[in-house]
Amino acid sequence: MFKNKLNISLSILLVIIIAFAGCKSKFEKLRASNDTAKKYREAVRLYEKKDYNKALSLFDDLVTKYRGTAEAEDLSYYFAYTHYKLRDYTTARYHFKTFADTYASSAKAEECRFMAAYCFYLESPTYSLDQENTIKAIEALQLFINLYPKSERVAEASKLISNLRDKLETKSYANAKLFLDIGDYKSAVIAFRNSAREFPDTKYAEEMEFLTIKAQALYAKASFEIKQEERYNEAIQLYNEFVQNYPSSKYLKEAEEIKKSSEKAIIEVRKLIALQTAEMKAQEEKIKAAEESKKEDTKNK
Repeated sequence: MFKNKLNISLSILLVIIIAFAGCKSKFEKLRASNDTAKKYREAVRLYEKKDYNKALSLFDDLVTKYRGTAEAEDLSYYFAYTHYKLRDYTTARYHFKTFADTYASSAKAEECRFMAAYCFYLESPTYSLDQENTIKAIEALQLFINLYPKSERVAEASKLISNLRDKLETKSYANAKLFLDIGDYKSAVIAFRNSAREFPDTKYAEEMEFLTIKAQALYAKASFEIKQEERYNEAIQLYNEFVQNYPSSKYLKEAEEIKKSSEKAIIEVRKLIALQTAEMKAQEEKIKAAEESKKEDTKNK
């Protein structure tokens, strides 16, 4: 009985294998044939069944053969979307843009122009990586808005641009903070200021303004004594602006401590410079006296 069941199971498996091989053979025969009309129908059928890999292999062969024909427009549209469905956004982007450029008067041109930009959006990496694609995505989406200002997709395009700018904003903030973390205080001050200028409505505005005070004070501390007073005064000026902008800031207490330590440091550095100046003057007078004494001795001889 067990042997009979085993034979039945093997027979069923064999039938499935043969059927699968037959289907594969049928597809391969179609792909190798010159029946473009049949290929096109099968490619569309496979696309609608979501068998995108097989559909792509047929569309890929048909694109050149249908160039310049009435069917070329629809084929180009399917071809772009097949790459998109397979998550090959770089290739999809290219074909969506090609469609929009080639068939500018088509009812699908607007959609394809948007999809080309959206593929850039999907390829925008996390904020910590290079943001070239993020910038290109913003440019492509803005171009779409400029070309189709009355489109229903403008609201979505604007939202995507906002998301992308938020990523650039976070990247800018993180880069500036990194300078502070590694002790490059001068670069940190410059980077925080540039970030605030580029993104005036940034959600990091309050924190960055406080960190600019901190970076400036640390920059002053690391400077030569002769430069410290000027740079500490700049930190104090930044504090005064911060208090005006954020009188109830959660960073206010720490900012006040930085201000007080900066004022104390200015007093100390003034004393130090005064002492150094006095010592230098005394040394100069000593040298001058020695020279005059030497001259007197020479004269007396």
